[in-house]
Amino acid sequence: MTPADNTAANFAAGNAHVDVQGIVHGGVNYYRTSPDSSPREKFEAGVRYLESGATGRAWPRIDDAVLSDYRTNRACFYWLLALLSGRTRGELSDEEAARLQNSDHFLPLSGDDPWAEGARTMLRLVESINRADADLRVLMKEFDELPPRQRDLILRHLELFLEGPIKDDVWHRALERARDEQMDRDREDRVWKFFEPAPAPPLVRQPAPVTIPTLTWLQAGVGAVVAVASTAHLGYLLVQGGRVSALLAYLLSIVGGGFAARNGVDWCFRSKRLRMKDEEHSPNLRRRPDVPLEAFGRQVDRRLEYYFAKYRPSGMEPDLWLTWTAGLRRSMRNELVEAYREKPAKVEAINWLIRHRAIGVKGRWEKGTLWSHHQELATPLPTKATAVFGALACTIGGGWASSSAVQTDGLIGIRSVALLVAFGWIWGRAWLRISIEHRRHASDQLDVAELEADSEAAYGLWRKRLADKPDDGEMATWLDYDRKVLLDEALRHYRLKMSDIVAYAFIEARSGSATRARVQGGPWRYRKYEMKIFLITADGVRQCNARLHFADGTFHDRNRLNYRFEAVTAVHVRQADDNSHTFELSLMDGQKITAQMIGPELEENQESEDLEEVSEVSLDAAGLRHTLHVLEGVAAEGKAWMTRERRRGVNGLDDPGCPAA
Repeated sequence: MTPADNTAANFAAGNAHVDVQGIVHGGVNYYRTSPDSSPREKFEAGVRYLESGATGRAWPRIDDAVLSDYRTNRACFYWLLALLSGRTRGELSDEEAARLQNSDHFLPLSGDDPWAEGARTMLRLVESINRADADLRVLMKEFDELPPRQRDLILRHLELFLEGPIKDDVWHRALERARDEQMDRDREDRVWKFFEPAPAPPLVRQPAPVTIPTLTWLQAGVGAVVAVASTAHLGYLLVQGGRVSALLAYLLSIVGGGFAARNGVDWCFRSKRLRMKDEEHSPNLRRRPDVPLEAFGRQVDRRLEYYFAKYRPSGMEPDLWLTWTAGLRRSMRNELVEAYREKPAKVEAINWLIRHRAIGVKGRWEKGTLWSHHQELATPLPTKATAVFGALACTIGGGWASSSAVQTDGLIGIRSVALLVAFGWIWGRAWLRISIEHRRHASDQLDVAELEADSEAAYGLWRKRLADKPDDGEMATWLDYDRKVLLDEALRHYRLKMSDIVAYAFIEARSGSATRARVQGGPWRYRKYEMKIFLITADGVRQCNARLHFADGTFHDRNRLNYRFEAVTAVHVRQADDNSHTFELSLMDGQKITAQMIGPELEENQESEDLEEVSEVSLDAAGLRHTLHVLEGVAAEGKAWMTRERRRGVNGLDDPGCPAA
């Protein structure tokens, strides 16, 4: 199967229904820190936030660690990176600009390791912005000689902050890297795994224990004693009367009865088992009792319907396949609900198992084995013949022997025959029930063992497939490459250089009902994004929109929009009661440009995560902070914003400001 065959993509056919999907990967403290965390732990959490693109979350953590005297060369490098990442010079506060200006006073860079060299090069790049005499060739040569790790981090995080000719040089290097590595590390074969939850171990409903009422045991015991005693007494009467031919018939009836009983039980069990299997496979839902349905059961029902509609035999219409398999789906639903009743799991965690069962049914249909129980449980002709002829021998021989016994001793013979018939019937029925119940339990155990082995094998394969699931940092890196590729497409369309852009901003929103997932404490990631680029130029705003299919890094449904600075009247983010956040940009002609940044929070939060905190980190990673800074400035000041933005940036770096911390 291809990766697409194993994902929970939003596919629906016929009456199939797909729930709103949102996967939260928990179990690891990837982003979490506590008030008691050490400076090093806070720093590492900040680094992970920076890698995820949530610079607003990264900066205070890294800064706090550095202020707490965690000042290794690596910490100093990331301090500079977090301060400048995703920001223009005008976005630095006066205090932040002063600390950057005086950073050499409190960043104790020592030695010549890659982190120290990276930090020094970063400072020289920043200083070159306001130095007309800066030798860019020497500076870029020094930059190119940095180790790949430090060079790549600077390329990713400083593109907004730099200006002038150096901005073009750094942009070309960043774009080249993005093009070269956009699909690296098996992106297309791994991205889908990020949206898969950690699979729950397979559980199988255990067979019902052997249940035989006390009355049945009593009937079997008493019936056996009386029937055996009556049979022996009839034999005694026949011997006493010297009836040799009747005695032979008597022995024949006993032997025939034994064969009839043994083969008759097998026949009866097979017939009963076959009816049960037919009822499980039958689309007539009224024949089977349901387990009590709660939310989990209803979710399993919908997932079964979805996967059965998706994985159906070639040429089979979804509605027809769902009709044919209604009974099987009902039986599977009941089995799964009962199996996970003691150890509850979220339905997303057993998607793999539901999908495996659906694919198994499809495979059995295509192989012609879906109804193979008809052959497996069919009673062999010899078994039927032996049971029938044994019963005839028992009836004929028993009748002859009973008649002879009555003739030998009338009243006593009649009494023995009556006791034998009555208690033999009671004993036979009780013994049949006991035998079938034991065979039912043994057969159920075999079915469960087979199902457990199949599920465990599928579980192992599924875990192996998910072993190289990308982490959140990789997802953010790929998304950053996509952003650069789309930005380059916009620049080439408008025939602009990066240095021609006064500022630019991105909005990355969920596309429709695309599947989403996140690491606990981290931002939402989506299978499909609605991406909007706002390019601020001397002539106005250039807006480019495209839909990103994240797995393969391709863009679709492109469209563009141009408008003057004065056309922008308002920009804000609207938060609804369901915690959904929608970006809105209003134009003078009444047109509204919207994007749903975060959809409704419908899933249960793990470990009582704060919805507002989840929203903030997601909005931060989506670039909202910088976007609002740019577009709010345009809406408030119009074309004058460009000049004031440049002036704020220059003053911010030239002003010595407050003393360094």
